Amino acid sequence: MKNLKFLTAILLTSILSFTSCQEEIDTENGQNPNTNNASSPTANNLERASMYDGSFDDFLDGISCSSILLPVTATINNTEITIINESQYNLVLNILGEFTNDDDSIEFQFPLTVRLSNYTEVQVANQSEYDALVAACEEAESRAEDAINCLNIDFPITILTYSLNFEQTGSVVIESEQQLYTYMNNFSNDELFAVNYPITATLNGDSNTVVEISSDLDLQARITECLGTEDAKEEAEENAQTLETILVDGLFKVESFVTAGVNAANDYADYTIDFANDLSCTAENTVNATIQDVEGTYAVTSELEVYLSLTFTGNATFELLNHNWEVTSYSTNSISLQSTTNAAITLVLSQI
Repeated sequence: MKNLKFLTAILLTSILSFTSCQEEIDTENGQNPNTNNASSPTANNLERASMYDGSFDDFLDGISCSSILLPVTATINNTEITIINESQYNLVLNILGEFTNDDDSIEFQFPLTVRLSNYTEVQVANQSEYDALVAACEEAESRAEDAINCLNIDFPITILTYSLNFEQTGSVVIESEQQLYTYMNNFSNDELFAVNYPITATLNGDSNTVVEISSDLDLQARITECLGTEDAKEEAEENAQTLETILVDGLFKVESFVTAGVNAANDYADYTIDFANDLSCTAENTVNATIQDVEGTYAVTSELEVYLSLTFTGNATFELLNHNWEVTSYSTNSISLQSTTNAAITLVLSQI
């Protein structure tokens, strides 16, 4: 129990480090170079943007605030594997992606070691201690005090320091995220600081676009923008999972297929389409049983929007449906699609 309390305290300390009620020195954050103290919005932004990013293995551990140090042994959907290095993550993804509507389960062999958002490494002895880390991370996320992973500051950057009398006391060159995190986390309450702008940053949510940041206000705007994009991606991912469930649980027909201005739905009137949970799909002629089924595959993906790709083979009529479709709307009864390469081509699938 002492070890559990210790682990939780470490994680909470690293991600809930800005709860001080210290009075802001200047509400025009960034307009005056001497406005930032240890609890200013800019200090908060810099520390969160430089926390250790543990999101890369979320498919395995479900915690963005930390990552599991390899090797680790886990039982994934009743299959035990030992992951030696990151190149073996595909083993996990293949097992998790085998079926679309199953309840995935991951059980770790303890003890295991994790790296927390404050770059410390701790050993987790059992599932209870691991659950405590999950709970602490969820609390940090709910309070917007977890790591900002959508914006990566490009190093080196220079921090200028000032006394409370607004006299410059020095400068420090920061070479890495970990150094920036340590510096901001330990910044003294009796000093002020300013970032020596301009700096550059890479936006992970926008095709790794490099942007120039000219002020504290500009930094805040970029973070707000990229967090908004990140939220939109998470929402699209949730919608994609819902759509997968609707597809697998239902049986569909082509309600409408408009191409070259003509609705060709009648060409599919005798068929139903069944989407299986192994990402295969089958079109069956329900009027003439002697006509061979049309086999195909499908995939549901997401970025800012949800996409459904269809690939049928062996039937020229169904091969016309082979597009990467943007899902423009969906419900349990109907799915409306638009080709990503030609907006004039649309498809509506209705559940029988």
